[in-house]
Amino acid sequence: MRLRLPQERPAEPPTGYKIAYPVLSRDGARAGFTGVSLGGGAPYGVLDDAHCVYGRRHRAPARRCDCGFHCLHSAEAALGLTCAGQHRRAVVLEVSVLGPYIRYERGMRYGRQRVRAVRVGPCACGRTATRFTDADWGLPGWRVVAADCGGCGPVRAGVSLAEFARLAGEGVTIVAEDAAGPYEEAADASVPELFAEAALLQARLDWFQGQLAKLGGRSGV
Repeated sequence: MRLRLPQERPAEPPTGYKIAYPVLSRDGARAGFTGVSLGGGAPYGVLDDAHCVYGRRHRAPARRCDCGFHCLHSAEAALGLTCAGQHRRAVVLEVSVLGPYIRYERGMRYGRQRVRAVRVGPCACGRTATRFTDADWGLPGWRVVAADCGGCGPVRAGVSLAEFARLAGEGVTIVAEDAAGPYEEAADASVPELFAEAALLQARLDWFQGQLAKLGGRSGV
């Protein structure tokens, strides 16, 4: 006798949490996300379907394959993944699991999802993020972007969080997490901030020296 797993028929789509990297298309007209592991080379939109990363013709999620979208049941578990060094610049997505899914102990694997909300962590300096800027890497046709406070990447082209949400579409909400606890302490004495302050003071000193030189020349000294 072959045992069958129980089938769930929820009244509303289940909610899951996952981490991803935000991306912008090369022309800056579209926004989306890309995964951090399996399927990370295929960016997806706010509302999208998964495809088998091995090129097989079956629909995701297939029981004899590990293709499809993946998510965790707990937001805290997803946030915990961002503590890993390679995932520090990732964002946390809150998603609705649509269509068939396979439930596991810690999460689900499924073939269709809608990203409802995006939780953006602080800038690398520790301040609350206000925009996304180029993260210096990407995929063919897509640039990966990362959280920025608006002052750490002035020479880079950036896009505000609101503009990213507009480009992503489908009513997605983006929330910037407040810098708190250790992040505030780190921001008070961060190396990038000290370098920026030193550069600003040096620029002001150069300007004053230039003005003094001009005054000295006019007075004939």
